[in-house]
Amino acid sequence: MQVLYEDNHIIIVHKSSGEIVQGDKTGDTPLSDIVKAYIKEKYAKPGNVFVGVVHRLDRPVAGIVVFAKTSKALSRLNTMFSKGEVHKTYWAITANTPKEEQGTLVNWLVRNEKQNKSYAYDKEVPNSKKAILNYRLISKSERYALLEVALLTGRHHQIRCQLAHMGCVIKGDLKYGAPRSNPDASISLLARRIEFIHPVSKEPIVVEAPLPDDNLWRAIAP
Repeated sequence: MQVLYEDNHIIIVHKSSGEIVQGDKTGDTPLSDIVKAYIKEKYAKPGNVFVGVVHRLDRPVAGIVVFAKTSKALSRLNTMFSKGEVHKTYWAITANTPKEEQGTLVNWLVRNEKQNKSYAYDKEVPNSKKAILNYRLISKSERYALLEVALLTGRHHQIRCQLAHMGCVIKGDLKYGAPRSNPDASISLLARRIEFIHPVSKEPIVVEAPLPDDNLWRAIAP
């Protein structure tokens, strides 16, 4: 775990692909517990340590995760996320280059919980939720494109599903149509940057995640 920012109320860390943010049926140690242990040791805190989960990243995705260290921060951050006041930017490596170098994708997503997968439609259908994102092409190589994605809504597997629907499947994402997995079972999607007004101090916070230690990321990133 790499700490990217920390103060009395919040802690922002870099999640590696393969880690889970919150406990699940696998029984694997979640990032939230790792953060608790870090705080307990660093500050020699007795008893239980408060760590509030504000948002999540899919297991195969790397990048920025924000946790609350106080109940006040958790409550305010939850409100900010629900109101769209937290701006998240992702980088994705895709096998195909989009026809337009930048644009807005608007789809209606239907989540299939049994499959843990979402399906995108161009028009509203029963049980669908509207999904909107902006994308732009940052760079490309002979085989891959690097897209920057800004989420305007927060839907299940939204980036993975919408980019695949556009014909730009994320590298390594077997669930959405990639021909092969990445060697480490990751997908080439990074929660790259987060921007928001601090819920307590009201100072602007901008945090950027490091690139994965991977030759393709290093080669294609500007």
